[in-house]
Amino acid sequence: MPTATDADLKLLFTEARTHFVWNEEPVSDEMLKALYELTKWGPTSANTTPMRLVFVKTAAAKERLKPAISPFNVEKTMTAPVTAIIAEDTEFYEQLPKLFPSRGEAMKGHFASQPAERQEKFLLQNVGLQAGYFILAARALGLDAGPMAGFEREKVDAAFFPDGKWKTQLLINLGYGDITKVFPRLPRLSFAEAARIE
Repeated sequence: MPTATDADLKLLFTEARTHFVWNEEPVSDEMLKALYELTKWGPTSANTTPMRLVFVKTAAAKERLKPAISPFNVEKTMTAPVTAIIAEDTEFYEQLPKLFPSRGEAMKGHFASQPAERQEKFLLQNVGLQAGYFILAARALGLDAGPMAGFEREKVDAAFFPDGKWKTQLLINLGYGDITKVFPRLPRLSFAEAARIE
């Protein structure tokens, strides 16, 4: 079975960095479409794929986003070629007849009838999982990513999702980062500190 090369592992993990200073090179719409097409293949519970995306790219859209950004994140966001709003679809189950043809109708009813707190936990887990795939897909395509949680979710939702069906989970800046501006690599926990085999 084929495995990733050392170069692949460096690109995706060991030499990949979180970026906050960007080169001026734009990110094309074709690249953003390719990013979604790669991301969508990551597994989720029952193939629900509840993540939804808005790519904030135009000056007008950035101005709508700006009031929701924490002060320490404004510059890195406004100068990024693109900011991806990672959102959850609160009515994700409506797509199940398409996404799981053999049992989609029954599963739609099951998920739709779940208590709100259980649905929220489900969405947090699965959209978070998809956001991880999204970052790796961006790196695989040669983009740099800068995920951040420093923003006001309610303000993003009001600006971009006023009908309330989608709700923001995370923002990820995208572009071609200036590697000379990243901080030195911080330590990680060892296997013995973070894992065990039973």
